[in-house]
Amino acid sequence: MRSESQTMGGLRETKRERNRVLTAEVAWRLFIERGYENVTVADICAAAEIAPRTFHRYFPSKDDVIAEPVRYMTGVVAEHITAAAPETTDEAALRAAIHELGIFVIGHADWLRALRTVIQQSPHLSATHQGVPPEREHELTKLLAARHATSEQDWRLRLLVACSVAAFRIWHDDYLRGTIDDPLNRLDEMMAAVSRPALGD
Repeated sequence: MRSESQTMGGLRETKRERNRVLTAEVAWRLFIERGYENVTVADICAAAEIAPRTFHRYFPSKDDVIAEPVRYMTGVVAEHITAAAPETTDEAALRAAIHELGIFVIGHADWLRALRTVIQQSPHLSATHQGVPPEREHELTKLLAARHATSEQDWRLRLLVACSVAAFRIWHDDYLRGTIDDPLNRLDEMMAAVSRPALGD
């Protein structure tokens, strides 16, 4: 049974996460309207009605706000990997998780397209925000390894995650460009091609 202090701590964490998301949404709206270089942390704080110290409690810098969608989408995949039944193979767990991520992308396509435009129009962001950073891939590898006490250094597991992330990135780019007629079917087809037997298990 949870103690009162644990319950209060959980509520505080939920509120903090909600406020972090709201702050990020305000920042993204400003980036889309004005361009990344034309928005300051002070502008974000004024629009979000928060103090600068509150902003920096959520994000070390303005750059970190741009990385938030990747953090969130990694969280979607992580949540579904964690919820997968123990008898589910790593490949199947990862495929199902990335299918759920595809549903999220389709549901937020206009927003993601706008953010991609912000990144493309900023020389700084174009140079510093190129896809999923290695630490996010490592998080997913650790989660898969933890399902059956496999070493997270297993090259096959690392390769499975790296290839899956690459396949998703290709799908994501093609989908946002509007070049896919049946996006979820295409995503499932691409993820089915990324399997341990295909990688030489």
